[in-house]
Amino acid sequence: MILEALDIRKLYGAYVALDGVSLSIREGEFVSIIGPNGAGKSTLINVLTGVLQPSGGSVRFKGKDIGGIGTVALTRLGMARSFQLVQIFPELTVLETLQAAAVSRLGRGARLFASLAGDRRVHADALEVASLFNLADKAHVLARALPQGDKKLLDVASAFALRPEIILLDEPTSGVSTTDKHVVMEILVGAAKRMGLRAIIQVEHDMDIVFGYSDRIIALHQGRVLADATPAQIQADAKVVDMVVGRRRAPHSSSAPHPTLSPEGRGNSEPSPPSGGEGRVRG
Repeated sequence: MILEALDIRKLYGAYVALDGVSLSIREGEFVSIIGPNGAGKSTLINVLTGVLQPSGGSVRFKGKDIGGIGTVALTRLGMARSFQLVQIFPELTVLETLQAAAVSRLGRGARLFASLAGDRRVHADALEVASLFNLADKAHVLARALPQGDKKLLDVASAFALRPEIILLDEPTSGVSTTDKHVVMEILVGAAKRMGLRAIIQVEHDMDIVFGYSDRIIALHQGRVLADATPAQIQADAKVVDMVVGRRRAPHSSSAPHPTLSPEGRGNSEPSPPSGGEGRVRG
């Protein structure tokens, strides 16, 4: 088990944002967290990534309690996060943006600009990530000049440049056109496999993305886990469909997902692999 939350509660005064949430993330999994507005998704993500201390329960990453540990310490342990809104430095180039992440990972922040200018390891590391995200030909383009899809890729690539073991993505296709969203996901998934990430967690509202790329889906409703199952099992659960998913249209052939995170197909009705089993992030 890579990441585990046990009976998490989060209170804001009398308001209960999370009420006994438990979940686990296994090696090789791509897990999506879904739910309507107010379900507790953002609060859960902030608890899982050490931003918020839970009011009750515990969160363990690689066996270590990470409740309220903070993002910097958590990054050093091997977990990174990207955000719903693109967070890039508009006046830095693509390469400089990725170099800044590499500098942070290598502990050379005290000499950031010197490292950006002359550190061969940092330069090579950033170029490798740029290539994985199809951004190598834009390495010297200012971030603000990129189209929105590439800005989103750069934002996610910056998190990948931290070389995490597990990454948490907050709406990775938010603000991206319908045409580009599967392109973004395929690049992201391919990079994850090549970099050897152990697991991916995403919060996503786009059900085509959720059902197209997830090994497992965790549905939240009013601060509680309503369902934790495979995409096929979620789709067959009328209660979850009515309360969380909504009725989905059949995907258009041009927007159907591309190759999956592993050689096996997605969406079968078999249960998730037991702890220690091979999931779909591993190639």
